[in-house]
Order: sequence, then C-alpha cells, then structure tokens
Amino acid sequence: MPGDDPTRVSLRQDLIWRLEGVGFAGFVGFMRLLGVERASGLGGWLLRTLGPRTGTQKTVMRNLRIAFPDMDTADRERLALDQWEQTGRAFAETALMDRLVAEDRIEVVGLERLEAIRDSGEPVVFVGGHFANIETLAATIVGAGVPCQITYRAANNPYVDAQIIAARARYGVKLFAPKGGDGARELLAGMARGESVALMNDQKFSEGPEAIFFGQPVNAAPGPSRLALRFGTVLQPMSTKRLPGVRFRVTVYEPITLEKTGDRSADIARGVQAITRFIEDRVRENPVDWFWVHKRWPDRVYAALKADEA
Repeated sequence: MPGDDPTRVSLRQDLIWRLEGVGFAGFVGFMRLLGVERASGLGGWLLRTLGPRTGTQKTVMRNLRIAFPDMDTADRERLALDQWEQTGRAFAETALMDRLVAEDRIEVVGLERLEAIRDSGEPVVFVGGHFANIETLAATIVGAGVPCQITYRAANNPYVDAQIIAARARYGVKLFAPKGGDGARELLAGMARGESVALMNDQKFSEGPEAIFFGQPVNAAPGPSRLALRFGTVLQPMSTKRLPGVRFRVTVYEPITLEKTGDRSADIARGVQAITRFIEDRVRENPVDWFWVHKRWPDRVYAALKADEA
C-alpha cells in the first residue's frame, strides 16, 4: 500500500481501498474520454440533479441564510441550485486539469505580481478560498515558475491519494499534506529555502483567532499569518472566477502586508481578519462560485437558525 505499513490496516480495509482506487481510476478515465467540455457539463448536470436531494442541501440553504439574510427565498433556492452545478463541474474538471491548462483556458490578471515573486527568490504566503475550480490557482502559481508548496488534505484512501498526486503532477503541481509538528517543520524548512506556500483559508477551524465573516464570528486558521510574520513576507491573495465555455479568470490581488507591533497575538489576529475579509469580498462579488456545501460558521450560529426555523 503506498506510503503505509501494511500491518496497520486489515486485509479487508486494504481490499476496500483498492476497489475504491479502481473505481476512481475508472471515473478519471471516463472523464478524460469525454473531454473538457462534455466532462464539465456532465459533472454539472449530475450534481445539479442529485445535490438538492441530499442532506447537504440543508447546509447550503442555511449558509445562504446566514450570508444573505435579506435575500428572497426564491433567489436563495436558485443560487443553491446553481452552486451545485458549479461544484459538479469543478469535480469533473479535476480529471482533466492538464488539458485545461494545455488548452489555455485560464486567463491571469496580475501575472506580473507572480513574475516579481519568482524573480525575487523570496517566499510569500499565498492565500485564497474554494471558488470555481481551485486547481486553477495552483496551476497558475507553478505555471508562472514560482517554487511553491501547494498544501492539501490527503485523501483517506492511499490509492486514490496516489492517483490525485500523479494527476496534479501532470501540470506541474507538487502537493504537500502537512501533518502535525513534522508537517509544520517541513513548511518552515521550505520557506527558509525560498519556497512559497499556498493555503486555503475558508474552511471551518475549531480553534484559532476569531474573525467576523458576514457579520458572524468564525474561528479561522492562524497559520498563514504566523508564517508571513515569521519570515517577514506578505500574504498574497488570489482567487478564480468561472467564465463561459469552461474558462477561468485567475486574479492575483494586491498583497496584504502585516504589521509587527510587538503584540504577536494581535498582529496574527489582524492578519486572520484581513484574509477573512478578502474571502467575504470575493463571495459577495460572485456567490455562485463559492463552495457553499461545508459548515463554515460555529455550531451556535446554525443552532440559532434551527431555532428560528422551528
């Protein structure tokens, strides 16, 4: 089993993983056989059809109520349906990202900023959220020649994970799944070598500084701000927007410079809020592109909604 001691899992679990790996390989092969346009369309149709019938639909609708309390119910329902299609398209497109890159389907606004980072030899901390197809961000960073550790959460199935790593390597992305203290040390060592780090910053975080997101408190990961402060560098925000015809516009925004005041906790908290504000601004600009299916707010915020629904 890739990267694992086989004595740590049962033969039954290993067999299940292998079968899942075969199924995943079959899915990827079928998507590649269809090509970019048809694969994207099929993925969008499937989740637009099936997504609203799942239990996750309640999470989507509650998230939309939290973010847009004044939005008409019918508009929220339409937005929920459209975001399912976006999610399905993005999932299907991951099997063909190398072709999407080769076919020049990604336009970049602010490419000169990436080129300046590359030429400087100094690392930055890339930050962003789950918009449209997030693989376009990684492809754009490495395509500009910026040495960067693209962090991600490893799949539970090691055979599937190996396929994901191999697929992303086809368009130049080197993935890194930090785990515990060893992972943090590797990130630090990479930045010391001049390698940048890319982190997603819009997922639920159980600890960390509190920030305001759509008028509600959330806990957000302090890691990006800690790294930027430690290495005296900037937070470099990026985002992507879906365009017609399975095309994307990636924007490299003005960097966020963090101030060192001597109060490290306060400096980190300001960085966390700046990132959170950036994510909220992007959601408000184009809400259909955001990944609405995860629970971003604390349980107490959802509990208040449920009480209101009762």
